[in-house]
Amino acid sequence: FTEIVQRTYYFTTMARSYYDECSYLEQVSNCSYRIKKGFVPNMNVEGLFYVNDVLHKLMYDELQHHCASRGVGGFLPAVKQIANVASLPGIVGRSVGLPDVHSGYGFAIGNMAAFDMGNPEAVVSPGGVGFDINCGVRLVRTNLFEKDVSPIKEQLAQSLFDHIPVGVGSRGVIPMNAKDLEEALEMGMDWSLREGYAWAEDKEHCEEYGRMLQADPSKVSQRAKKRGLPQLGTLGAGNHYAEIQVVDEIYDDLAAAKMGVEEKGQVCIMIHSGSRGLGHQVATDALVEMEKAMKRDKIHVNDRQLACARITSPEGENYLKAMASAANYAWVNRSSMTFLTRQAFAKAFDSTPDDLDMHIIYDVSHNIAKVEEHISSLPSPLPPP
Repeated sequence: FTEIVQRTYYFTTMARSYYDECSYLEQVSNCSYRIKKGFVPNMNVEGLFYVNDVLHKLMYDELQHHCASRGVGGFLPAVKQIANVASLPGIVGRSVGLPDVHSGYGFAIGNMAAFDMGNPEAVVSPGGVGFDINCGVRLVRTNLFEKDVSPIKEQLAQSLFDHIPVGVGSRGVIPMNAKDLEEALEMGMDWSLREGYAWAEDKEHCEEYGRMLQADPSKVSQRAKKRGLPQLGTLGAGNHYAEIQVVDEIYDDLAAAKMGVEEKGQVCIMIHSGSRGLGHQVATDALVEMEKAMKRDKIHVNDRQLACARITSPEGENYLKAMASAANYAWVNRSSMTFLTRQAFAKAFDSTPDDLDMHIIYDVSHNIAKVEEHISSLPSPLPPP
């Protein structure tokens, strides 16, 4: 079957005690916990989350605080959000919280869910993707070592600041007009390659090869395009960063060698950013339309932040096309910052990016929805206890 995978009205019930709430949570291994049906109303599948000792305490402390306040004020605990996602129409398998799980918007951060596209009731929810569509991380290697960078690390950091605009509302230095934006939204990294801002091999190391083919820029609002036009090649604010990193430990010599990571002390650059104001507006626009669709199609959810639409509805299809366009923008954005980073390093070391071996190791998205095909609709077994 084909399913759509997403990575991020709470019905008022009589508040349960923390002890009673914990009775719905069952440890199934040293790092995984099952959320049983009944934890929140209308669960179609169970929940499952993976945590270490530190995150375990955070998850349970959130729940205890929520119970003590009887659910009034504050944010919804991540464990409740995972369960609310398990209540969405058309979900299959389980609602899963990955090891970075914490409270988010509708979906918990690190919450993944799959929906059967063969089920006419199945939905897509922008809360599962988030506002920064295709926020992701890109790792670029170099042939430099810590001893090479340390003497000029202040100058190098300043060079990165000079090349890559940062902060809320920052404006990019990559030239772009309205026609360029339309093409970038459709072409993704193919646009960057054509314009000379990416190397041909860069695409080989990016999820989806840096381009989602179902993108349709006509489904992106003019307001979203207006916000995105001046921001190409900008980092943004919040938890986004362009960071010079040093390899601290190598756990698999063979895999590291294939990635061009030779030994401890090697310098890499990690870029963490997404689709900026354009992606935020795409999500905002979709939420407005989906609230209308929910009333029309009589879709009920546990949390209004899980506003959604049938995947096959006009609202669902339009969102997926607009989301893919925003995802393409994010890949172009990270490619533009990679180009600027290569220039900054070349200037600082009086060399060329090629001579510095500044190749991409990976570019992975963590705010995205994708269509995938799987052999069976049966959930995989839970981990052994």
